[in-house]
Amino acid sequence: MTTLTATPLAPLLARLFEEANAATSPAMAQYSSEEQARLLGSETEYLDFYGSLKDLWLAVSPQTGTLLYMLARSTGARIIVEFGTSFGISTLYLAAALRDNGGGRLITTEFEPSKVTRAKANLTEGGLIDLVEVREGDALETLAADLPDRIDLLLLDGAKALYPEILNLVESRLRPGALVIADNADFSPEYLERVRSPAGGYMSTPFGDDVELSMRLG
Repeated sequence: MTTLTATPLAPLLARLFEEANAATSPAMAQYSSEEQARLLGSETEYLDFYGSLKDLWLAVSPQTGTLLYMLARSTGARIIVEFGTSFGISTLYLAAALRDNGGGRLITTEFEPSKVTRAKANLTEGGLIDLVEVREGDALETLAADLPDRIDLLLLDGAKALYPEILNLVESRLRPGALVIADNADFSPEYLERVRSPAGGYMSTPFGDDVELSMRLG
């Protein structure tokens, strides 16, 4: 039995995934598939785009959530940074790993106030809020200061075009062997080019259908 498979977290996650799957957003109808792809790669329109989709959960899959938990547990992570809280599903998986690792600190950031409120409520219901600091605002500002000196794991799951810039903010604090997990990284070719480059300081590989898993080299 782990925190992930026990009450209150297991039934909470099951309910949240049901809600996420049922969620709809009228705003999606205004975007063609081509426009969605363009906005996902935009470095200037991401606030308006994601703000218009505030009713959508944009959550990781249960499989990716389990992967996050396993990676954080197996590496003994104690300090985690997450870009893109949304309603807090991925945050719950990572915080559960911290609990089962004996404790730690998770810094996560979300610019949409309504999502921050709901994420905090979910973390409280899951019994994990004491491990999590939720920073509200644009991650380019919220992650620009007051970060721990040593970070064990970084999850990138916000505006895809910002992945390189968020990595820039955090990179100097990633310990050798730290993991960087980027969800839907295909929407950020610049990020993939960087972490896959032999000179980039990472070992990196696609993992599953939509995750890029990278390890910071010493």
